[in-house]
Amino acid sequence: MFYIKFNDKVFVAQKGDNLRQVLLKNGCLIHNGKAQFLNCMGLGTCGTCAVAVEGEVSQATDIEEFRLSFPPHKPNSQLRLACQCKVLGNLTVTKHGGFWGQNTDDITE
Repeated sequence: MFYIKFNDKVFVAQKGDNLRQVLLKNGCLIHNGKAQFLNCMGLGTCGTCAVAVEGEVSQATDIEEFRLSFPPHKPNSQLRLACQCKVLGNLTVTKHGGFWGQNTDDITE
C-alpha cells in the first residue's frame, strides 16, 4: 500500500493502480476547466491529465511520450499523463494551470 498526496488530500493506492483512476476515485480534479468534459477518458491521446509526479511510477508509455512531445506540452517539462502512470511507490502529485496542465509555473488548487 502506498500513499498519494494531492493538494491537501492524502489517500492510499495499491501497487500497479492507474494514477488517473486513483485520483478521480478520491475526488481529485485532474482536468482543468472544460477539460473535465473534453478529455480522452484515459486513452493517453488528449494530454489534459498531465501532472507533475514526485515518487515512483511506471515508465512512460509510447503514447504518453508521443503526446507530451508536441504543443502545448514541452518534451522537457517532466510532466506525466496520469492516465498512463502505474503507482509503484508513495507519490506527491501536482496539477498545474492551463487547459492541458502545461503551465508549470502555475499550480491549480
